[in-house]
Amino acid sequence: MGHRLAENEAREHVYGICFKTGPPRRTGLELEWLVHDGADARRPVPPERLDAVLAPLAEPGALPSGSSLTREPGGQVELSSLPATALADCVRALRADAEVLAGALGADGLVLAGAGLEPHLDPPRVAQHPRYRAMEAYLDRVGPAGRMMMRATAAVQVNLDAGDDSAGTSGYRFRWELVHRLGPVLIAAFANSPLWRGRPTGWRSTRRAVWERMDPPRTGPVTRSDDGDDPRAAWADYALDAPLLCLRRPAPDDWNAPPGLTFRAWTRGPDGVRPPTLDDLDYHLTTLFPPVRPRGWLELRMIDAQRGEDWAVAAALAATLLDDPAAAGAAWEATEPLCRDGAAVPTPEQWSLAARLGPSDPVIGKAVRACFSAADAAMAGSGAPADLRAALAAFALRYAERGRCPADDLLEGIRG
Repeated sequence: MGHRLAENEAREHVYGICFKTGPPRRTGLELEWLVHDGADARRPVPPERLDAVLAPLAEPGALPSGSSLTREPGGQVELSSLPATALADCVRALRADAEVLAGALGADGLVLAGAGLEPHLDPPRVAQHPRYRAMEAYLDRVGPAGRMMMRATAAVQVNLDAGDDSAGTSGYRFRWELVHRLGPVLIAAFANSPLWRGRPTGWRSTRRAVWERMDPPRTGPVTRSDDGDDPRAAWADYALDAPLLCLRRPAPDDWNAPPGLTFRAWTRGPDGVRPPTLDDLDYHLTTLFPPVRPRGWLELRMIDAQRGEDWAVAAALAATLLDDPAAAGAAWEATEPLCRDGAAVPTPEQWSLAARLGPSDPVIGKAVRACFSAADAAMAGSGAPADLRAALAAFALRYAERGRCPADDLLEGIRG
């Protein structure tokens, strides 16, 4: 048993670790995919079949660039890159590992499906870890969205340095607010989950709608705290006020947490519950899923999984708008209309609007186009690889400039 953690110690710990400040240099990527049977996407893939295909890829050196391969509760597969000091290097490395993964699956007749939400099936939960059993039990008390999230969603996650202590575009406070201003832009531009069980849902990004409804105290955007615009304080309060998703216990006991117990309340000694430790707090932080999560660096978690290699476009847009000073300034100006009534960041309603309408909303669509233009100009001036610049320009021409997103292709396919 570790040291019993007091409330003030818990807050100071979260406050101290959430932003590792320094010049923003590194980029990391995490890609999730659904896995479909190549002969019939509506045919469930038995977990044993997928286990057999993935087992050799867990061997050292199987993935040439060293990405880690993991599984999500519904059988989704995930590749997480090593951080790189250049976006192009990160994309190149993850592309190489993704090709190996796709090749191994293809040899068994399976394919990586780039969609933010399983469009045909309602998959079962295949992961049996106590964490996932407790997570499902917790989320079931809120509604059905939790099971959809666990079993049927997939994302592109972009990881960027938090920033330094300056007051400029590289400062962590500016980057924190800018990435929240960009949240609706990234949701809308890459919305790619309009179907559930083969039918249109009315949302371009149903995945984002699922996350919004699943458990708002742990999945909604982090808002300002009573300490004003200090993002460290805002995140510390968000973390302490979130209910426990699970409470770890020795086997064979379950991990179900007392309903409604927040971490802050846990530090105050409720009856019948063991006292929390620092390790418990660190684990609790892994159960929080806001669209921007500070883990020393910034995790951008709002982007739907993409078809083909469009994930590289999402990574290029997000990283360029955050890391290039001129692009960051242009993005700040472009997202100003999304911030209503003098607010520094868009309201949750704007995030929802982006998920429902994508870039077809005139205000959001204008911001999307301006952000693509800013990223294109910045990449041209930075010597970014020609193939990455061409991919971003082609995506903008096909989607952003026409008020469209990848979800529109899927919807047209259903109508056709």
